[in-house]
Amino acid sequence: MSNLSSSRVRYSIGRTIIALSVAQAFAIPAFAQSALPEVVISAVKQDNNKADRASVGGFSSAPIVETPASITVFTQNLMQDLQVRQTTDALKYDASVNDSYNAIGYAEQFSIRGFALDNSSSYRKDGLAIPGDASIPLENKERIEILKGIAGFQAGFATPGGVINYVTKRPTETPLRSVTVGASERGTLYGAVDLGGQFDDSRFGYRINAADERLRSYVKGADGQRQFGSLAFDWKISPQALLQLDMDYQHKSQLTVPGFQLFNGTDLPRNVSADTMLNSQPWARPVDTRDSNIGLRFEYKLNQNWKASLAANKHEFKRDDFTAFPYGCGEIAGYCANGDYDVYDYQSTNESKSPLATQALLQGKFLTAGLQHELTLGFSSFERKDRFGDYVYDYVGTSNIFHPVVVPSSSNVTQNVSLRRHEKEWSVFAQDVLSLTDNLKLHLGARHVHIKRDQYIDADTPEAKYDRSYLLPNVALVFSPQKNWSVYGSYTEGLEHGGIAPFGSENVNQLLNPNKSKQYELGVKADVGRDLTVTAAVFQIKKSLEISKLLSADDEFPTYLQAGQEKHTGLELAAQGRITSDLSLGASLTALRARQYDTGDVTLEGKRVTNVPSLKASVYADYAVQQVSGLNVNATVLYSGDKAFSPDNRVTVPGYLVVNLGARYATQIAGTATTLRFNVDNVFDKFYWRDVTQSLGGYLFPGASRLYKVSAQFDF
Repeated sequence: MSNLSSSRVRYSIGRTIIALSVAQAFAIPAFAQSALPEVVISAVKQDNNKADRASVGGFSSAPIVETPASITVFTQNLMQDLQVRQTTDALKYDASVNDSYNAIGYAEQFSIRGFALDNSSSYRKDGLAIPGDASIPLENKERIEILKGIAGFQAGFATPGGVINYVTKRPTETPLRSVTVGASERGTLYGAVDLGGQFDDSRFGYRINAADERLRSYVKGADGQRQFGSLAFDWKISPQALLQLDMDYQHKSQLTVPGFQLFNGTDLPRNVSADTMLNSQPWARPVDTRDSNIGLRFEYKLNQNWKASLAANKHEFKRDDFTAFPYGCGEIAGYCANGDYDVYDYQSTNESKSPLATQALLQGKFLTAGLQHELTLGFSSFERKDRFGDYVYDYVGTSNIFHPVVVPSSSNVTQNVSLRRHEKEWSVFAQDVLSLTDNLKLHLGARHVHIKRDQYIDADTPEAKYDRSYLLPNVALVFSPQKNWSVYGSYTEGLEHGGIAPFGSENVNQLLNPNKSKQYELGVKADVGRDLTVTAAVFQIKKSLEISKLLSADDEFPTYLQAGQEKHTGLELAAQGRITSDLSLGASLTALRARQYDTGDVTLEGKRVTNVPSLKASVYADYAVQQVSGLNVNATVLYSGDKAFSPDNRVTVPGYLVVNLGARYATQIAGTATTLRFNVDNVFDKFYWRDVTQSLGGYLFPGASRLYKVSAQFDF
């Protein structure tokens, strides 16, 4: 079957899933109960945008105010009100998070506390590792949890910035029938359904989510489509035993949008527009990704104090990439002053990844020598196989930012698709939370992790490997003078995969050793009243640098190696919740000093780490208009200080301030609960550089221009 035919079939399947799901919303009796009692819903003012608990800080859900870590949670309600369709839309409201080569139409990539996340280890689904190589769908997610800072104890291998955990929606106790339709500027159209409930005996529950989206980006020509479907089931085998199953599938096809490079290798691009498309050759094709998950979890309550659980998740990922990639201009490491740039035909087809993650936990409480213990014992594993071929990256001509030129494509194709990376990771871990007094708890934890990683030039030729074990400790002390607030101090160590020497290095393709990191953190958290939580944290993180360096005058190319140290010292302030009965607030501020030391290179020594603002802040406010029942208005201010673009800091990118406005109106239409939402992002249509990464040779990505979004949600 041709790619076009396959795409049409998948598109048809996506629409069919939604059509069937919508029909199901009106067929409740046949699906679940033969007769439903009348349900009367009364409005109670509470802040559904604020989360009180999270699981990302440990191995089960725990009160955020009692967890000795910096955590942000984006709830489903908050994401609905902000019309969040992808993770990028949510994470911009956390001042510790930045984009890190986050290109439209490609994988969403981020940094936390100034450290870029690793697509292979920094993302979790219900606590289990999944790749971040595709945009992670949110239709079946109850919330997004962010653990900021080193997560070696919680996750094993992960970069020092932290981890992002996606919590899936579970079956609802009462029938749920919700349909959402939306549109945004340039003709993006969106439709989604969310169905949930219980079968007759309430032992079996279900949750169904589906979405279909026609993508029309603010960047002209970056068009595409997306289809998504998911199922989740709960089986209450007995009062002690629960079995959960979930599965999802997403297909996304969209032309990706490359970034800009410096003019003459020294100057920021001038007179460019945020909607400029550089991947505009007639032979360029959408990046086509297909990914799926199957998750299984079994929980058993042994008695009142002890419980055990087993969980597994199988992920499948496939991608075809055909991009007209802009890079350099002749001998210039950037675009020419007149806007010329070299065009490369990049092709990578039949790329696939198939990771399997598992985890087993035993958790309980007991008393010894007058001390209360909360014990967790666990085992986890992660195995991943990556298959891809000898990709095409051929120079095919020169184009221009302001006056595009059509150039021919390469005649070469991707060859020799085979196993290129095989990774096995397993861990055993233990944590004991000791109640030293009624107000003082000591958290002691450690993870022993073993990693075996093989890289291959082709199926029969090993290229690089390592096989090692590490111990990652975690210690924290939490003092809670009162139940509603706490002070904590913590020390933890982390571990991340070593980098691979890039093309143009003396040691090209060499796999560097895993990189250890250390973090010290002090924090305070408080629930102010019933509905407002405020937090503050100061931290310092250290890790080895990975840099390219000429080792001798005779070297033609620099050597990629670990040398020197990267030190990030910062302050985080946050508030989330209701200020008054009518006003809700979400605020986040991060001040961060990120520097490079002991590099042996005077051009880098003491310089700022790239793509990290010294100060970033966001404030979101939502106000219920008393004069109009059901009407809420909201406003957001996003601020970022300047960023260093070049490692030697000779080029910096100005900061920005962006304002978003929105409103929602809750009413009844023909007896159906309806919520209408309208948002305007970047109200003043400000041009700014949102992402200035050194990845792939150094690229600058503009922020979105003014964008209008409208949606309607119907709850039956």
